Amino acid sequence: MRILVAEDEKDMNRLISRALEKEGYGVDSCYDGEEAMEYLESADYDGAVLDIMMPKKDGYQIVKELRQKGDDTPVIFLTARDSIADRVKGLDLGADDYLIKPFDFDELLARIRVMTRRKTGQKTSTMIIGDLIIDTASQQVSRGGRNIELSAREYAILKYMALNKGRVLSREQIEDHVWNFDYEGGSNVVDVYISYLRKKIDGSSEEKLIHTAWGRGWVLREADKKPEPDPGSEGR
Repeated sequence: MRILVAEDEKDMNRLISRALEKEGYGVDSCYDGEEAMEYLESADYDGAVLDIMMPKKDGYQIVKELRQKGDDTPVIFLTARDSIADRVKGLDLGADDYLIKPFDFDELLARIRVMTRRKTGQKTSTMIIGDLIIDTASQQVSRGGRNIELSAREYAILKYMALNKGRVLSREQIEDHVWNFDYEGGSNVVDVYISYLRKKIDGSSEEKLIHTAWGRGWVLREADKKPEPDPGSEGR
């Protein structure tokens, strides 16, 4: 999943970005509010971590503008402003959560998981597709009781597919949600990772969970269920 980190303290920005990348997120980062708004308007993010006191445009103004435009990107404020009035203002403007500095990185990661689950309608940290179990809290994956070791990128792609189970995802959609703006991979890198996942997830199992929708992309679903139509394909 793809996250924007907007924090003007560069050391803090790097620490947050690295922690998220280690967890398998695609991360873009910036240091002022105007740049943050440009990022948010040019890509489909699964969530944003925003400092409130930033140059050029503060976090409050960013959230206010997003919500006025009908943009429901989940937002968590990360700030030293700890008064009840500040928290109430941020939440009333449309932020999803509010975390006070200094903070524990484990708590930040947990809050981001909750925030992004809320957007997709997922109620717990466990996703189940057939006999495949994905625990997003521990990042453990198993199928039929067999633990499966995945790289950070493989896990990120599998998680994105699971959050969209039954829906056909194009190569471009997977790239946009798993990699960041600095990504300069080859045109077939997603195909390569899907091949890796198929070997690890499906392997010799009779029931395949990762299916190809020829000319459109891939879908994660149980074998006896038909994929839901891709809303973006209507009229094409």
